[in-house]
Amino acid sequence: MDKKIIDMLMEDLDQSRLEHTLRVVEEAKRLARRYDVDIQKATTAALLHDCGKLKDNNNLLKLADDFDIMMTDNKDLIHAPLGAALAQHKYKIEDEDILNAIKYHTTGRKDMSHLEKIIYIADYIEPNRKFIGVERVRRLAFEDLDESICLAMDQTIVFLVKSNRIISLDTIEARNQLVSKGNKGGSQWAK
Repeated sequence: MDKKIIDMLMEDLDQSRLEHTLRVVEEAKRLARRYDVDIQKATTAALLHDCGKLKDNNNLLKLADDFDIMMTDNKDLIHAPLGAALAQHKYKIEDEDILNAIKYHTTGRKDMSHLEKIIYIADYIEPNRKFIGVERVRRLAFEDLDESICLAMDQTIVFLVKSNRIISLDTIEARNQLVSKGNKGGSQWAK
């Protein structure tokens, strides 16, 4: 792993967020091996996927404004586009695939690359995640990446509906594309 990035993250993230990040790195590396994706790119994207979740939360809105990141109704999602901007400007990441993997790791999007899918699902299934249905998604992640992502999105959408929260259009478009591509129908995945 990149010691310089880890040292920088230690300054910006609290300990629990850093530990989460390292667990996501390990999942991303395992998934990258399984799906023949560049392990170094997966490692870098996983290391930086939550770099926008700063321990100094007061800076969050100012930084979002500085990078012209539009605020959404769901403030929990701002860290992803902010993280992509920080990865590019602070951590000097130029690879568009890595930047997109960071930017869309919470919502997914239509036409996701394999790296984007790996970071999305690695974050969702990291070992400390404990909620109903996560074990099935974990198993599927190593059998059928698209199916695992669709199931994860189904579960997320149900959670957001029950919580009366906004659902990102990126998530809906990504899920619809996966369902259409697989001709499996979301209800099969949600079982």
